[in-house]
Amino acid sequence: MSSVTPPLDERSGLRRFVIAALILLAVFALPLFHVVRFSLQSDLYSFIVIVPFVSAYLVWIERTRLTPAGTPVNRRWAAALAVMGLALATLALVIQQGGGKHAGVDALAFSMYALVGLLGAAACFFLGRATLKVIGFPLAFLVFLAPFPVAVEVGIETVLQHGSSWTAHRFLDLAGMPVFREGTYFQLPGFAMQVAPECSGIRSTLALFLTSLVAGRMFLRSPSNQLILAAVVLPLALVRNGFRVFVIGELCVKIGPHMIHSWIHRQGGPLFFTLSLIPFSLILFLLLRRDRRAIPSAP
Repeated sequence: MSSVTPPLDERSGLRRFVIAALILLAVFALPLFHVVRFSLQSDLYSFIVIVPFVSAYLVWIERTRLTPAGTPVNRRWAAALAVMGLALATLALVIQQGGGKHAGVDALAFSMYALVGLLGAAACFFLGRATLKVIGFPLAFLVFLAPFPVAVEVGIETVLQHGSSWTAHRFLDLAGMPVFREGTYFQLPGFAMQVAPECSGIRSTLALFLTSLVAGRMFLRSPSNQLILAAVVLPLALVRNGFRVFVIGELCVKIGPHMIHSWIHRQGGPLFFTLSLIPFSLILFLLLRRDRRAIPSAP
């Protein structure tokens, strides 16, 4: 006779998961305190403090899908996530003890990765498949509690910096502006400028990426459409930031070099971010239509 896996009592599993989560939060209380303090002092990572609330809201709006009984998850997933979480926690301690210029930020990052990994292990151990489908994404979204390790942040800035420079060059060519570009350096008629790392647009790009993840989860059912929505963020970011560099360059040539110190350079980020929401919203609308055609509503 073949054995049948008994259904999991999700109510009991949820209680045990909540207890395990509270224990983990207590264990990681000090890193959590430091990451909140770091977030409140950072322009780039100011969003960190709202990440848990976004995750909680995503669970709340799908609470009706939580079932009283479900199929257990293969415990190997729990074991793998637990090992990964413990390894990341150990790495965070090693980085912290080793010191170094960026040890504090990197240790915080790996501590938060460890916490999310261990929460995932607890979820796989105590919860069934149906419940994991509801809380899996909100739980994974908690990875944004972590700041990027400094090397990763610098790498992202570099990609955005050079990508924006290339895009700005294309805009200037289309406008008929004589330009010489070498890397991120632009020589325009009577004026020179450079796309610095702080002008890479990483902050608004990260904000748009988080928006794409949440919007995809809330409005799209197809995983492929959710992936497309997240993937379009990079080209949108490069076009947005390249267009901003183009506008600043045009103003500096046509009006005067003093425009490099104008509000459109110093405080123009929110305006260009808002403009990027127009094509983003259009893409989301088209994906919604595609989603509805691919997955017809139940009768």
